[in-house]
Amino acid sequence: MQQAFRAHDLLWLTSADRLQGDLPEWVASQWQSAYPLVVRRDSDAGGRIPVGVRGLRRDQRAAAWVDASAVRCHTAPEELSRNEVLLRSPFVSLPPVQSAIQLAAHSWPWQWGITGSVGYALATEVPVMHADSDLDLLIRCDRPVSGEDLGRWQQLSQRLLCRVDTQVETPQGAFALAEWLRDGRVMLKTNHGPCLTSTPWEEPA
Repeated sequence: MQQAFRAHDLLWLTSADRLQGDLPEWVASQWQSAYPLVVRRDSDAGGRIPVGVRGLRRDQRAAAWVDASAVRCHTAPEELSRNEVLLRSPFVSLPPVQSAIQLAAHSWPWQWGITGSVGYALATEVPVMHADSDLDLLIRCDRPVSGEDLGRWQQLSQRLLCRVDTQVETPQGAFALAEWLRDGRVMLKTNHGPCLTSTPWEEPA
């Protein structure tokens, strides 16, 4: 049975030549299969996986595609929020990791994970995270959850040592938690583009 990969999963390929797409020149000189790709939101009639390539500079990002057969291993964001991963990281003293450790000390009614530069650094030990990096987080919510629990998460996040941005992932896509708590209506990011909705757990019309 083919593995179903989700947005923000990190994928390692069997070889660099398995990467597909119209890619900028820096990809050939900077990216190698020892570095992971990030699953992005898109769709392909042929069943290929949409991925993003990260370069050495912040402005170096490229969209690409891979076949599932090219993936040799993967890491989900939830794996990076485990205490043992956080505590053994070479970046453990930095504010974003310390903040994640504080969140992991609490019990939550959902799975959550770390994405963005902090997640990439935790997975690879490549120093793309800095003391002033934002902590990008993902909450997995297959069903609607209480606003009280989401509010508790947001309140704790706002008291941490760095800026925290939380996305809530539903079966339909993902939305910004702060926007949901503020407006009750969100821009839902889906594989077919964004849509404005007040029911992010329901399939868009």
